[in-house]
This record gives sequence, structure tokens and C-alpha cells, in this order.
Amino acid sequence: MVRPPAELGSLRFSRLEKERLLLALAFSLLAHLGVWGGYEVEKKTGWLKKLFPPAQHKLVMLQPKPVVQNVDPTIFLDVSEASADAPKQTKYYSDKNSRAANPDAKVDSNQPKLDGKQKFMPKTEDAPRPTKAKPVTPTPPQKPVEEKPQETKSATALNPGALQPGKPTDTTTPDEKPPTPERPRTLKQAMALQPSAALAGQQMQQDGGVKRVALKSSLDAMATPFGDYDRAIVQAISQRWYDLLDSQQFADSRTGKVTVYFRLSPDGTVTELKTTANAVGDVLGYLCQEAIQQAAPFGKWPSDMRRMVGTNYREITFTFYYY
Repeated sequence: MVRPPAELGSLRFSRLEKERLLLALAFSLLAHLGVWGGYEVEKKTGWLKKLFPPAQHKLVMLQPKPVVQNVDPTIFLDVSEASADAPKQTKYYSDKNSRAANPDAKVDSNQPKLDGKQKFMPKTEDAPRPTKAKPVTPTPPQKPVEEKPQETKSATALNPGALQPGKPTDTTTPDEKPPTPERPRTLKQAMALQPSAALAGQQMQQDGGVKRVALKSSLDAMATPFGDYDRAIVQAISQRWYDLLDSQQFADSRTGKVTVYFRLSPDGTVTELKTTANAVGDVLGYLCQEAIQQAAPFGKWPSDMRRMVGTNYREITFTFYYY
């Protein structure tokens, strides 16, 4: 016997199901409206932060103190007025300490006032160019004059009580020569024998003024173990440069600077010589290289200087100014 198929349910909602669905939709709309409304009210009034204040977290920023790096001075300065104490920091070094000063202390700035004529080379006073010493013509040696022996008188021929004038006896022989001074063996000994004249150049022009008062204007400079050695190098190269200019008798009116780079070895020799900047033309620039080459080799490094350098060469930048 075949069972009849069961009746299929209807797809339409019943009345009870419709009421439940509408109620759920109403609650959903109210919930969304409540959340949105609370958000807008909180934006305007901030009631939520007042009701539930956030925890206070302090973030401490550790601000380190600025570290002052002691930069070694790199520019040589010819110091004429030495000072007992050294400046704390400066870009100039020399064979002697120097402190910035002015004869008239009117304003307080970080640099002294200098009334020179040029603005390129650091120089605190005018110093003339060195003149080339002329060779002295030797005078022919004169023959010693032979003196006739004087007749000696007997003591009986003298009147009683008369005094006989005497002559100082010369103990030196005509062929005897004065002792020859010992030749200096080190750069320090050679510099000690040379007069400490100022290096040639014109005083620099610079605005400013410092409170420290002195008879002459001066810049801050620090004495270093390189000062004596480098001063001798500057003096030797400058002297040779002036000699080359005088020998060529240049009448060129060009102004500018020439910068030459080279490496200085511990034995005083120069290598890798090259011009890095030239504003006066090839001929005048060539004279600058020649001045360094002809002045070299320089003296050997002192032992203290060699320990401080730590390498087998020093990098030197030498600047020539035509003005």
C-alpha cells in the first residue's frame, strides 16, 4: 500500500514570526542609534574621559648634554706676542700660545679687530719681505808689519825713580784663527741660532673686538709640538718663493691664491706634490710648486712629533697669496 507524500510547508511567514522579526529589527536600530549618538555626544562633551579617566603615563625624555669636541687646530699662525696660557679652542696653532686681544676693548665679540689691508692670510702685524743677503767681497789679507826690536837700556842709564812704560804682551800668533762655531745638527738647534723675526706679510683686516686688552692686537693660537717644526717649514718655503719672484722680476698684477698639497715624510722629504687650486695662472702657480721642491728636504721629525702623528707621512696644504 503506497503512503501519500507529506505536505510541503509554506514559504510565507506566520504572524508570530513577523512580529519577532520586526521586534529584532527595532532593537537593532535602537542599538545603532544609541552607539552613534553616544559617539557624537562624547566628541562634543568628553563625558567618557571624565567618567573613566585614562591612566597617567609620564614619558621622560633624557636630553644629553652637548658634547664639545676638541678639534685640533689646523691653520698655522705666526705669533709675535706670546701668552702664558693657551685658549680652550681655536683653529690656529703656532710655536707659542697666544690669546685674542685688542689695544682698545670696546665691544665683546668672538674675534679681535684687526686694521690690516688684506682679508686672506691670518696675520696680526705687518712684516716686510726678507731681503736676499748680498755676498760680501772678501778683503785680501794684510801682511803683518815687522816691528824693529827696540834697544834695551841698562838699568844704570835710567834716572832713579823713573818709570818705564810697558806694552801688553800679545800671546797669540799671527797664524792662529778664532774657533769655528759648531754646526747645528738638529732643526731645533738651527732655529735657536736664527733670529725669531716675524714671517713676512701684511696684517689682516677683520671686524670685531674683544675685552682682553694688550699693547698689540692678537688672535687665539695654541702652541703644539708641531709649531717649531712647521714655522721653520713656512719660513723656508716663503723665503724660496720670494727669491724666485725676485729672480724672475715678475710684473704681473694678478691677485688670488694658489693651494699646493703634498705629503711630508719623517725624513723631511716631499712626495705627491700637486696644485689643488690656482687663481693666478700657470706660471705663478708653477713658482709655488718650485718653492716647495727647492726648499725641501726639511729636517727630520722630532721623536715626540713622530709619536703623535702615528703614520709615516703628514698631509700638508700650503697656500700662497698674491695680493
